[in-house]
Amino acid sequence: MSQNRYILLDRDGVINHESADFIKSPEEWRPIDGSLEAIALLNEHGYKVAVITNQSGVARGLFDDATLEKIHAKMRQMTAEKGGEIDAIYFCPHGPDDGCTCRKPKAGLLESFAAEKNVSLSDMIVIGDSLRDIQSAQAVGASPILVKTGKGQKTLTDNPDLNIPVFENLYAAAKHITSGQ
Repeated sequence: MSQNRYILLDRDGVINHESADFIKSPEEWRPIDGSLEAIALLNEHGYKVAVITNQSGVARGLFDDATLEKIHAKMRQMTAEKGGEIDAIYFCPHGPDDGCTCRKPKAGLLESFAAEKNVSLSDMIVIGDSLRDIQSAQAVGASPILVKTGKGQKTLTDNPDLNIPVFENLYAAAKHITSGQ
């Protein structure tokens, strides 16, 4: 196993503002205050960051792979401007009824990441804002963290017995993670 330390992040609601209508263009992708700085902070402390995200808008025909690539290019560029780097992005392009193995809460995206990067998911930190992020992390023995941005507050309200670390936002989570170094 490689010694690379990764932190895995959900995208919508964790790094950028969520939209009920999906993020369909680079123009609609807007970072949450402090999220890009949080990625830079994690990088400074020796963590690589990978994004694990459901993007059913592809299956729904709301945007295509090329547009998704442009959205991710903007995310990477804006992260770089804050001194951070996103090492890899894994996404599920399928809809909720497609029966794939990669759509969270299933563990397929996490397993693909682990296989490609030759890392163990055991105790790896996964930061998300929805119950399915938490469930996919738990399915592979990773350590989930919930942020209250995006759907996070609702996730917490609907699931008061989660018994996992909860932070206001990605920056607060990153500060906590890096303070223990």
